[in-house]
Order: sequence, then C-alpha cells, then structure tokens
Amino acid sequence: MAGDERAPVERSEFWRRTMRGWDLAFYALALVVGVPTAVSALRPPGSATSLLAVAALLVLVVAYVLLGRRAALQGRPRGADAYLVVLVVVTGVATWSGDFGFVLLFIAYSQVWFFSRRRSAGVAWCVALTLVVAGAAVLRLGSWSDEAGEVATQMTISLAFAVVLGLWITQIAEQSEERAGLIERLEHAQAALAAEHHAAGVLAERARVAQEIHDTLAQGFTSVVMLAQTATAELERGGRDEVRRRLAQIEAVARDNLAEARALVAAFGPAALDGVTLGEALERLARRFEAETGVEVVLAGTATTGTATTADGPGRETEVVLLRAAQEALANVRRHADARRVTVRLVHAPGGTRLEVEDDGRGIAPGTPEGTGLRGMRDRAAATGSDLLVGPGPSGGTRLSLHLPEGSR
Repeated sequence: MAGDERAPVERSEFWRRTMRGWDLAFYALALVVGVPTAVSALRPPGSATSLLAVAALLVLVVAYVLLGRRAALQGRPRGADAYLVVLVVVTGVATWSGDFGFVLLFIAYSQVWFFSRRRSAGVAWCVALTLVVAGAAVLRLGSWSDEAGEVATQMTISLAFAVVLGLWITQIAEQSEERAGLIERLEHAQAALAAEHHAAGVLAERARVAQEIHDTLAQGFTSVVMLAQTATAELERGGRDEVRRRLAQIEAVARDNLAEARALVAAFGPAALDGVTLGEALERLARRFEAETGVEVVLAGTATTGTATTADGPGRETEVVLLRAAQEALANVRRHADARRVTVRLVHAPGGTRLEVEDDGRGIAPGTPEGTGLRGMRDRAAATGSDLLVGPGPSGGTRLSLHLPEGSR
C-alpha cells in the first residue's frame, strides 16, 4: 500500500505474514453467505437469481485463488486489477439478486485497499464498488423511491467510512513498511561496517606483524649474515680464535632471534625487555652492537642506567617504541654510516622522554629515500603522538631524535 508519489512497495512478505488471516476471512464469509443461498436456490420452488448469485460467488472464489492470491504473493499488479474487476462485478450481481451483496461489502472494501497499489487507486476502486452496488440495489427495486434514497444514503456513509478507514490503515501500513525497511538498511549498514572494521583490523595486524618482523628478525638475520661473512674472512686468514668469537656471536644473535620469534607468536612485547628496564635493554643492545661491528657505543643520559622502571619513566608501550627506534637507528649505522662512534642518549623529563642516537659517520646524502625501517619507525611514533626527526648531526654524521610527550605514556 504505497503513496501516490512513490513506486508501489512489494507486499509479498506482508502477504506471507497475514495470508492465513485473509484466507480465513474470505473463505469463512464465502461459506456463511454461499451455503444458505445455495440451499435456498436448490429447494423448490427455487430462484434463478439465487442460482446466479451462487454462481457469481463461485467465480469470485476461483478468481481469488487464481488471480488475487497469486498477484499478492508474486507482486503482479495486472492480476490484482483483474481480481478487483471480478470483485466489483460479483458484489454488484449479488446485490441485484438480493441475497448477500451488502454482506460481501465487508470483505470487498478491505480487499480493495489491500490489492490497490496506490491511495488514489484505493479511493477510485471504493467509489466504483459503491456506485455498482448502489446501482444494482436501485435496479432491484425497479424505480427510484424513498427506499432507494435510503440505500443511496447508506452507501454514501459506507463509502465515507471505507475511504477514511482505508486511508488510515494504509498510512499505518506504509509507516510499518518504512520502519521495516529502515531496520533492514541499518542491519545491512552495521554488517558492512563490521566487515570493514574486521578488514581494517586484519590489515593493521598484518602491518604490525610485518613491522615487528622487520625490527627484530630481519635485523637479527642481517647480523648473522654479516657475522658469517666476517667469520669466513677470518677463517681464510687462519684466525681461528676470531672465528670462534664470531660463531659465538652468531649463536647469541640466533638465540635472541628465536626469543623474539617466540614472543611475536605469543603476541608479547620485545623479548629484550623481559625482566629488565629500558636502560638495561639499551645497555645490552649497545654491547652486542660493539662486539659485532667494532663500533664504539656510548650510553648517555639520566635514563640509561638503573635497575627498575620508575614511576617517572615511560610505560611499557612507550618503552617498546623507544627500544625499536634504538634498534633501527643502530641497524642503519651498521648498514650505511661507516661510523667509528655512536652515542645513545635517553632522558626522562617532566615533559616526556627523549631518545637520541648520533653517529660520526658519513651522514645521509641529500635526496636519499627513507627505507622500510625508518617509515615503520615514523608510524610507531605517530601512533603514540611522538615526534621523530632524522637529520645531520653536529659531528657530520646522522642524528635521530625521538621525543615522546608525557601524555603518550
């Protein structure tokens, strides 16, 4: 039951929900008016008009089953219009026969509004039904009389009630359909939003795992490769003691990588921070870097020593960002700087925590694109509201500065 300005709304779902009720009402009324009329027509002396009324009722039942019911279920407007034509004609014939035409109006007006696709169509069919029934009643009386005037008055009142009630019920049905459509659209939107959130979560987790692998396992494997190359060169020169030392370093790096891999699988933080402070983890990182590369690493600042994380120090998530930044900075020194000395400075202050890694190497050439590690470091910093600066240092090398404000802890 849609409005004039909108396209007809499919009502197959509504019909399926109310089909039993409509069937019961129609068939019950057909039995109530049809059986007594048929009995009266078959008893002597019988009546031709009664037989005609019964035949018309049978036609209406068949039309309801073959046209109206199917049209409602399948959404066929032509079938619905054809059934309404049969309904109007049969109601007029039943009224002219004088048996049950007025009784049929109870179900006829209801079906007019159900099968009409628009409000204007419902009003038009009600008017047509009323005119046909009123005309049939006047024909039955034979001439215009006071009784015919009463019939006209009654039919006018019936038409008014049918139109007002039909429009009211139609409005309620339209609002119900709109609410049902809105609920369905909301459910679809929620499902789509949930799917988007899931996909975004998958991508974010994939990016996180990729960054963790780059910051831990990939750097460890790089160390293993470089140590193995150094050991091979020492072996060719006959330096067995140096080879043994390099092999021990390879084993240590491999064990660290294994611990990082297990921590990554278990979704834990860096294995280097297990049971130690950030300062102690940086100390261990610096000593291992010195042993592997021969480059001197100097730890400076108020936060590079200590045995426990204080209340003024960074939180666990911040420590992870700082440690990963130091690891990436030293990895870049190993690969690109050709430095002899590196200074790692970590300072806790009331405004936040600052990490600086500065080398005395060749520096960054202008126009050099950022690698995966540095981009990942920037992503980590942005996620915590931190500032990352990379540029030339005062000694001609490169300085990396990461400042994590106090609110990011």
